[in-house]
Amino acid sequence: VRGLCPLKQILRQNEDNTLIFEARFESGNLQKVVKVNEFEYQLTLRTDLYTSRHTQWYYFQVSNMQAGMPYRFTIVNFTNHNSLYKHGLRPLLYSEADAKKHKVGWRRTGNEIKYYKNNAGQGGHQYFSLTWTFQFPHDLDTCYFAHCYPYTYSNLQEYLVAISKDPLKSTFCKIHILCHSLAGNIVYVLTITNPPESGKGTKRKAVILTARVHPGETNSSWIMKGFLDYILGNSGTAQLLRDNFVFKVVPMLNPDGVIVGNHRCSLTGQDLNRKYRSNGKKCYPSIWYTRNMIKRVMGEHDVFLYCDIHGHNGKKNVFMYGCERKQQAKSPYMHPRVFPLLLSKSCPDKFSFTDCRFRVRKSKEGTGRVVMWKMGINNSYTLEAS
Repeated sequence: VRGLCPLKQILRQNEDNTLIFEARFESGNLQKVVKVNEFEYQLTLRTDLYTSRHTQWYYFQVSNMQAGMPYRFTIVNFTNHNSLYKHGLRPLLYSEADAKKHKVGWRRTGNEIKYYKNNAGQGGHQYFSLTWTFQFPHDLDTCYFAHCYPYTYSNLQEYLVAISKDPLKSTFCKIHILCHSLAGNIVYVLTITNPPESGKGTKRKAVILTARVHPGETNSSWIMKGFLDYILGNSGTAQLLRDNFVFKVVPMLNPDGVIVGNHRCSLTGQDLNRKYRSNGKKCYPSIWYTRNMIKRVMGEHDVFLYCDIHGHNGKKNVFMYGCERKQQAKSPYMHPRVFPLLLSKSCPDKFSFTDCRFRVRKSKEGTGRVVMWKMGINNSYTLEAS
């Protein structure tokens, strides 16, 4: 809040060139800004609600800038000791003026990017800083910075409304309410399959896909959107897939966390991807109802594949985590490495088989991937995207 005392405003001759920051909008995250000098600002992110951790996701608005001046931003309270910002990752910038005039959207920005340990640690916490310099493209523009391309709950709702209004897509994509989140937001489930031809009873296998259990991993929503665009399209392959499979899709498992701008947790301050063994229907409704939905599907169909889509903050490439017993079954189609290998063959420039891992660690016992595997889905994966 600026200019609390009107008298001061009148007495000042010089224009105030201080940047104005704002993050009180859907999925926004920024807690505090300190102006260090004319073009340098120190930023603090808000931790996930009801936790003292998980500072990674940022998304904020800046206005009142001067074009062409060298600004420096430093975010001072990251908690991950390793970061892709050390390996070439750059912050994202969106300029409203560029979007309007030149149809340019989000783009990577920043020079002199450094990610380093700082001395602000308190109470056993170790903090890391991300610093970068840049120039705004236009005077007095409205700009946004983000950790990854934002994808909000409203974006999802608009997308689903468009499907439901499409006379063709709505015949083979049914949108239902899976449950309501703690804050009362709808968790959607989509059923995608072509209507069976009359007189033909088909026993289709099921494919189950979920995304966005971790709110800051917005890349998982973009991958999910890409999948939906494809499977709802009119290509021959999409038709064939809809003829042969029933797709059950939960596109956003943690809408509350997405809306408030959390990085990892739900409104209970918990990582929902560790709660698949829990019976906390009240605390973790989306997880409880997803697991139950999958049990129901397993009763009606042979489940060919389960995949939970994530974004990774420490590793490059797109890769999978699978589940493998020490003594793997002889038959090759039972082998969990087959599907990721096929993916790497069909898109070697995108998917890295060498980054895939198939060990089931003790710390991952409560994840969707491991719980679904133990429920009997052999091809049970987490898809990670850098």
